[in-house]
Amino acid sequence: MNRHEFLRSVHRVYRPRNYLEIGVNDGRSLALSRVPSVAVDPAFRVVTDISCDVHLVRATSDDFFARKDPLLHLRNGRNPFRALARKDPLNVLGADPKLELSFIDGMHLFEFALRDFMNVERHSRWSSVILLDDMLPRDVDEAARDRHTRFWTGDVYKVAQVLRRHRPDLLVVEVDTEPTGVVAVFGADPGSTVLKDRYDEIVEEYVVPDPQQVPDDVLARKKAVRPETLLGADFWPALGRARNLRRPRSAFAPLRRSIEAVTG
Repeated sequence: MNRHEFLRSVHRVYRPRNYLEIGVNDGRSLALSRVPSVAVDPAFRVVTDISCDVHLVRATSDDFFARKDPLLHLRNGRNPFRALARKDPLNVLGADPKLELSFIDGMHLFEFALRDFMNVERHSRWSSVILLDDMLPRDVDEAARDRHTRFWTGDVYKVAQVLRRHRPDLLVVEVDTEPTGVVAVFGADPGSTVLKDRYDEIVEEYVVPDPQQVPDDVLARKKAVRPETLLGADFWPALGRARNLRRPRSAFAPLRRSIEAVTG
């Protein structure tokens, strides 16, 4: 299963009510969305028909998230939940929008991808799903910071290592998609400052010159689950209900066990 097939299937099983994409390129992944969306890329060249209400932002992701209200479109756009949200005292339906499904496929350098995750997490809930693309390079050349191959992941694979080391509260799942793998992150905590507080020391440790020493388990995809296994799991409806009802973070524990049972 390639990354676009996987992303299409996540839309189907998770049924998000909004979508964020970092790294639009030609628009093939954005074309899979049918919900209010925000898409960010400093040099997009969309050549695909788009079938969603989308705010296309020609900017770097850093500049986008530095805006006072980066998700204004999801608050004021043609969101089908907006009218109901005005009458909703609990803000369940999006008067204060939180990202539900995010796809990070921006600059293929570790420090950029880590910042993208940090920024996305600030605007998410524990029941959100955050996907990072190009997380399983197939060889050292693909993982180089200085691109010299057709397929290029850069060193963003290190983000999964950092999240497992510094954020054990998150559940990080590697997915064996073609060509260069995806990572799904569950259990986002927008109140966490761990990565922000340690960002400089993390970058100092993990940003090193080429050639990158890619761990064997990454190259061999030893921890990666088949996309069909993850997509066919029975936790998705419960995750969607928890998201829709804004259940407290304590509800993540049993769902985490369900996801771990499937993914190992």
